[in-house]
Amino acid sequence: MTWLRTKTLAHRVDDANKYSHGTVGVIAGSTQYPGAAVLTVGGARRGGAGYIQYADLAELPTQLVMTAYPDVIKRKVKDISADSWVIGSGNPVLIHTFNLPKSTFLVLDAESISLVKKSRSVFTIITPHHGEFSRLGYDLTDSSLWKVHVLQAANHLNAYVVLKGAKTLIASPDGLFLSGHFGTPALATAGTGDVLAGFIASMLASWKPETSEEVMDVLQRSVKAHGRAAIRASRRIKPLTAPDLLAELPKSLR
Repeated sequence: MTWLRTKTLAHRVDDANKYSHGTVGVIAGSTQYPGAAVLTVGGARRGGAGYIQYADLAELPTQLVMTAYPDVIKRKVKDISADSWVIGSGNPVLIHTFNLPKSTFLVLDAESISLVKKSRSVFTIITPHHGEFSRLGYDLTDSSLWKVHVLQAANHLNAYVVLKGAKTLIASPDGLFLSGHFGTPALATAGTGDVLAGFIASMLASWKPETSEEVMDVLQRSVKAHGRAAIRASRRIKPLTAPDLLAELPKSLR
């Protein structure tokens, strides 16, 4: 496969409504890491989905999300029905307390990556950085073997792997693979991965890919747009922070 050079967001038809272009459920943030909720939801708001729902699990992150984004709907987890879910960013206790929802798309970030084998979704995506990938049992010491390990993980876990880093590697359970340098070292700062996780979930909900190749297509669009926003923002702002990236993202969509 090759990286796409086409538009980022899915086309909206003339009679579109807030449901027809995808719904996203977000479980992110905690009392300990409330900002992750804002960043993850912020990313989800920019991926094309028409209806974003935030799971009200803790008072502080919920307050921050609703203050920042009045268009987002807060709900109890049991009341959320979504095409796509993004789970785990900034929620370290989630692994011990939560049963994964069933949906078409499930994006697992941070601590929730370890729950990947419990997924009941049609398409499951994990977004580890190198440390999280190593904790899954894959040795990244030898960079010449990164592709092998990412493909092995995708097959073994039956999930799409987006391995974040200076070089992004993406693999599907059926052996499709993409890689490339589509960012900047400025992305190596807290919270940028939260933005990406939310953005990917929203892109999946709005594009509605139905095949493995189409899912890979959406993942590469997401990673490219995220990296493009970081490059643009880092030209003006140093050091780059996750809120800077989030503010730049809508300006970097094609």
